[in-house]
Amino acid sequence: MAQFVDWDLAAATAGALGKSGPRVSYDEATEVVSELRRLTDEAAGHVLAYTGLRSQVAHPPVRVVDRRDWAATNIAGLREVITPLISRISGDKPPGVITDTIGSRLTGVQAGTVLAYLSGRVLGQYEVFSADPGQLLLVAPNIVEVERKLQADPRDFRLWVCLHEVTHRTQFTAVPWMRGHFLGEVQAFVDASQAGGDNFLDRIRRGVGTLSDSIRNPESRASVLDIVQTPGQRAVLDRLTALMTLLEGHAEFVMDGVGPEVIPSVESIRAKFNRRRESGNPLEKAIRKLLGVDVKMRQYAEGRKFVHGVVDRVGMEGFNRIFSSPLTLPRLEELSDPDAWVARVHGPVGPVAATG
Repeated sequence: MAQFVDWDLAAATAGALGKSGPRVSYDEATEVVSELRRLTDEAAGHVLAYTGLRSQVAHPPVRVVDRRDWAATNIAGLREVITPLISRISGDKPPGVITDTIGSRLTGVQAGTVLAYLSGRVLGQYEVFSADPGQLLLVAPNIVEVERKLQADPRDFRLWVCLHEVTHRTQFTAVPWMRGHFLGEVQAFVDASQAGGDNFLDRIRRGVGTLSDSIRNPESRASVLDIVQTPGQRAVLDRLTALMTLLEGHAEFVMDGVGPEVIPSVESIRAKFNRRRESGNPLEKAIRKLLGVDVKMRQYAEGRKFVHGVVDRVGMEGFNRIFSSPLTLPRLEELSDPDAWVARVHGPVGPVAATG
């Protein structure tokens, strides 16, 4: 079968290029790990009480990881998903020796470079590729580094992060079809390129290369979206964008909704954190734009505004109908028009019902 990525080389590259974390003593590191685990359990109770969403499937406990472990876990997850997809596209036709060896190594280095960069920025993640129903990861060095830069109260900041990430875990465990739906959309994205065959693999390689090159060259004007070339892919991308905007916005809404009750300094944390998101040197901004981090920032704001608008109109229980089935998820155009989603899913809503 075609070897699309040298995954071992990707992991080695990510480990070699990843930044070291902040200086902490062994006792401090032990305390951070212990507190993050405890605050994850505390956050789970708050998220359940606030959203009314209860996990329907068993899930593994939170994993508190360092940057290298985060990159390795994501590489393992991507390997689980991408390998069978590439096999399907290629029809298991063996590539030429040079194409297989050189191409897979190049892509491995490029993928490792991208993950090395991201490993220094991600605070937490609900990783769904490597296992069902997924696993919650908290990147301890990054959390400590950011809380120090923001001069935030450590306990408050850590709980705030846990609220966001536990909400993501709840989305995938209280809504058992969510993971399958998400992976199905990824599959649909690949299927939409089937007519391109090997050309699609070339485009993916160029896309990964674009990310890697731009990390080294901030003057690059290339965009990773260049790999999206077919109308079918664009349609799937619209659905994925709508889904991710919903999930990110919902997590933001919950963390800020719960925050004032259990995190005394939440307003200060939010203000400082937003400024951090918007700041950055020119190189950082160029990389964020290319990697889609800027898009993710807009997803946070747009998604939070959509969720707030729906909850204002139909209450939390009415909002939760959004998770009834894939058909009740918001369409891309509805994210800027909560009334349109409410009308489609709930029908006409009077002023009394809207107070929820």
